[in-house]
Amino acid sequence: MENISKHITYEEATESFTAKRKQIANVPNVSQLNNMQDLAINVFEPVREHFNKPIKINSFFRSSALNISVGGASGSQHCANSGSAIDIDGTNGITNKEIFDYIRNNIEFDQLIWEFGDSNEPSWVHVSYNKRNNRKIVLKAIKSNGKTSYIKM
Repeated sequence: MENISKHITYEEATESFTAKRKQIANVPNVSQLNNMQDLAINVFEPVREHFNKPIKINSFFRSSALNISVGGASGSQHCANSGSAIDIDGTNGITNKEIFDYIRNNIEFDQLIWEFGDSNEPSWVHVSYNKRNNRKIVLKAIKSNGKTSYIKM
């Protein structure tokens, strides 16, 4: 497969330095791939088109083995039976806060997470999407005593 969507290649969606280093297979099944395409078309592409500049993908699909290896949450929407979450970063003068606010106010989503950072700017933006039953949950990830917790925004 060449592209997940207009601006996301299959390689970008499945790329992981950890997977390469640890020789972990990071290959989505057909259902996960369909979810990835839905997310890319319904969330990523509208954000990309709105800002008309590249948006960096930090993490998209993770196989279960890769998710465990990187310390991802169990049941993460990046993997399991899902493949329906993406972590993105602003580039070319676009801030993560601008991306977060645009998604929150203009895009259908399941979860939107302000990942760490401070009160002015998240370190990155996590967003997930389901074909139906998007819950529009907005959270902020914080570290306390070495553990991640999530608070409603």
